Amino acid sequence: MIVPRRVALRSLFAAAVTALTGGALTRIAATPPSPDDPLVFDEMYGGRHVRGLRGPSGEPVALVDGRPLHLMRCADGGWVSPIDHYGSSPTPLAATRAAVDEMGPAPLSRFAAAHGVHPGGSPRGVHA
Repeated sequence: MIVPRRVALRSLFAAAVTALTGGALTRIAATPPSPDDPLVFDEMYGGRHVRGLRGPSGEPVALVDGRPLHLMRCADGGWVSPIDHYGSSPTPLAATRAAVDEMGPAPLSRFAAAHGVHPGGSPRGVHA
């Protein structure tokens, strides 16, 4: 079987990132959630598995279907993500839920889009 160059390069890149980070996201995702931590959550929301953890340096780490969602702190003390960056959310969980609402059924990877998964999108017509 001949492997397309794009697939081979993507695999090599993923291996390099894992080697350079020491598999940090895998270790974070494997950490059991602490029930008393306000940054920790694990639930199904909008048909997606959303999980929040405290990162190694204390920052919140959000995962949507196992893929990282970048969260940023706002000047007002709230949280935003690149998916839904128009409004500040009071907690990392609320920011993650807002991102899931904005994504709708959109795929999280180019692989899903290439294999016929419905692209979906925001009901407001906003695309991030």
